[in-house]
Amino acid sequence: MIAKIKGKLKEINANLGLIETVSGLSYEVFLTPAIISENAVEQDLEIYTYLQVREDEWRLYGFQTKKELKLFKLLLTVSGVGPKTAFTVISFTNSEEIIDSIKKNDFSSLQKIPGLGKKTAMKIIVEIAQKLKTEIELDKLFVSEEDKTALDALVALGYKTSEARELLAKIPQNLPLEEKIKQALKYKA
Repeated sequence: MIAKIKGKLKEINANLGLIETVSGLSYEVFLTPAIISENAVEQDLEIYTYLQVREDEWRLYGFQTKKELKLFKLLLTVSGVGPKTAFTVISFTNSEEIIDSIKKNDFSSLQKIPGLGKKTAMKIIVEIAQKLKTEIELDKLFVSEEDKTALDALVALGYKTSEARELLAKIPQNLPLEEKIKQALKYKA
């Protein structure tokens, strides 16, 4: 297992970096945008890695911190989430935001990650919340289209997603869309 690499960043090609160690051995590693933006070519680098071994190839994924690597491994335990998807999640957000989204049952923020659909975002929240011993509220996950529209409207009006969810939770579900938005605005006023 290759757990950590220390060396000089020799090349960057999209999200692939070539890291040359002191011994002269070079590793091709998938790097997060944060690593690429904070390190220039010919700069010394030390990253944590995850080695994916497949029948036809080996891939190395690189991370700045142990926390990122740990979260990546946790994401891999979710059914239907492979290394590419897990790496994309880590690449497009930070560990704290992901954990916060899971704790708040906020699948909509996870859906903003390219290639991550509603179903996968829900799976991530449900399965990781169980592993983190975080209580999930399934009724918050399964939102009607009308509630989603009301939520989007409140967010467009400047509310945080979590605030908008709390406001909508206080309003009777049988109201028409316009009335839900009006009632939510009254609660906040």
